[in-house]
Amino acid sequence: MIDPSELTRRIRLGEDSTLELKRVLLAGSRIKSPERNEVADELAAMANGWGGTLVLGVEDRSREVLGIPLDQLDTAETWVREICNDSIMPALDALIQKTELPSSDGIPVPIVCIEISRSLFVHRSSGGYFRRIGSSKREMSPELLARLFQERSQSRVIRFDESPVPGTLPENLEELLTQRFFRTEDVLDTTELRKLRIVTEDEDGTLRITLAGVLLCTGEPSRWLPHAQIQAVSYAGERKDINYQNDARDIGGPLDRQVLEALHFVRRNMRVAAEKSMARTDRPQFSERAVFEALVNAVAHRDYSMAGAQVRLHLFRDRLELIVPGALANTLTPDSMELRQYSRNELIVSLLARCPVREQEVLVRSHMMDRRGDGVPIILSESTELSGRKPEYEILDDSEVRLTIWGSESQSHPTVPPG
Repeated sequence: MIDPSELTRRIRLGEDSTLELKRVLLAGSRIKSPERNEVADELAAMANGWGGTLVLGVEDRSREVLGIPLDQLDTAETWVREICNDSIMPALDALIQKTELPSSDGIPVPIVCIEISRSLFVHRSSGGYFRRIGSSKREMSPELLARLFQERSQSRVIRFDESPVPGTLPENLEELLTQRFFRTEDVLDTTELRKLRIVTEDEDGTLRITLAGVLLCTGEPSRWLPHAQIQAVSYAGERKDINYQNDARDIGGPLDRQVLEALHFVRRNMRVAAEKSMARTDRPQFSERAVFEALVNAVAHRDYSMAGAQVRLHLFRDRLELIVPGALANTLTPDSMELRQYSRNELIVSLLARCPVREQEVLVRSHMMDRRGDGVPIILSESTELSGRKPEYEILDDSEVRLTIWGSESQSHPTVPPG
């Protein structure tokens, strides 16, 4: 979180390798200055260097805090987010925060603060490849660029989920979340954390939490990985329509909590048919066991290197859609998923297999994941038996996988709330 007094002190000292100040000029509801490409270059340069902070609403030369009109703060935030996603390749993760700082007359005014961590990737903006040197950016020479690509590609030698996450420290681990992966008598010292690859050293020898560690052993992974969450929406009809949303929620927290809360979201919003026979029986719209397996697979196998991309869970009147960032790993195809298995994130899979689940939350198993590879067969068999239609896996634009699970037919039966 922002420390306003510390940020004020840094602004008073002026720009340096990790601080950039920009005054914001508006033309109606549009940001006229700074230019979009200029900001993209600055943000990419910070990510290619040691990270840094860009403050919108402060004059760089005079260091005067001018602020941004309160009714334009959301516009500024959206503008920055679009720059990170659309004007920088690969897309850039940024922590965008709104706060207030005292102006020259002592009155607090709104500003937008963008925090950039040292990236695991090399980023290109519209002007090329830049790196921050002192208080300005410099285009990188071919020799420096080649070295940087080689340096940062070392994270690909190690699996991505074992890579250190910039800005994290071992102190950010939550003991209760971390302890569940160890025997109760284990002392959570650095040696044990290294063995399980929850922490590792970065390029400079600083101890950091790995991506898998952040996702399962911290209370708010979105602090460092804003895209690591599930976006859940329930629609009344058979297509996306914002006017017919029944429920919507962004689900964050550790991965196992995301899975269980997403499962509760489905339970809360799916239809349940009451079938009258000798005794009334409830026929759910979806198999909870299949939904659970699909959600676990989504968080375990998604591509976490795709900044800005979330898992999306969409419920419709006739189906459930789960869109997962990342193409199928290795040589898997939609047709071969039932017969073969391949883990993009071996460490995440390993930790989920050791992550206990309380019996009252999910009745199908004692741990979040089964290493035997039964997930996809369960999804296909359970859903087909319930609905009469086989679930469908599709590749979207070579960058996402969509799973469609069809709902059970219940048109001739009254529906009742689940549970």
